[in-house]
Amino acid sequence: MYARSSTITAQLSSIDNGIAYLRDDLMPNLPEIEGWVGMSLMADRASGRCIATTAWESEAAMRDSREQVQALRDGLAQALNGPIELVEEWEIAVMHRDQLAGDSACTRCTWVRGDPANIDRSINTFKTRVLPAAEQIAGFRSASLFVDRATGRAVGATTWASREAMDNSREQTERIRTGAVQKMGAGVLEVAEFELCFAHLRVPEMA
Repeated sequence: MYARSSTITAQLSSIDNGIAYLRDDLMPNLPEIEGWVGMSLMADRASGRCIATTAWESEAAMRDSREQVQALRDGLAQALNGPIELVEEWEIAVMHRDQLAGDSACTRCTWVRGDPANIDRSINTFKTRVLPAAEQIAGFRSASLFVDRATGRAVGATTWASREAMDNSREQTERIRTGAVQKMGAGVLEVAEFELCFAHLRVPEMA
């Protein structure tokens, strides 16, 4: 499984319009693209930073979809009234759902970078250390890990039942993160928190 993430800096007043566009105009077109298996949208309503992610059943499907998706991405950026800042492609290494996210869900993302030769060790650390520890925290809903084997970059995401649950998890997840990146031999690039505005994913359990 593979994923493409597109970062758009929205006008704050246009975020709800972008969500409506994604749901009503963009989503009906995506199932027509061969190999598409889902989409999500996260938004930071304080900064306008939005990350739309499409999931694909294979690297070939992701690659072959680029031209079709570009037009849809441009439409989403127009609805959000902001520029496309970054487009990245990833391998989905881990996908684990403990419970459905729910309407009030929020997501914390951690971007890291390490030696590309250690990517498999990083994946194993996420599966054996991060997931079991996160599952013990109240409000945990799901987690995923995307990796770029060429650069050694990865992004881990944990989804929480609500903003309050995510806030309450912050101290515990910081301890988990510190131990995990040390084990991975990686460095943290950024940690950011978002509202999970839309999630329609058919990516199977991969943990």
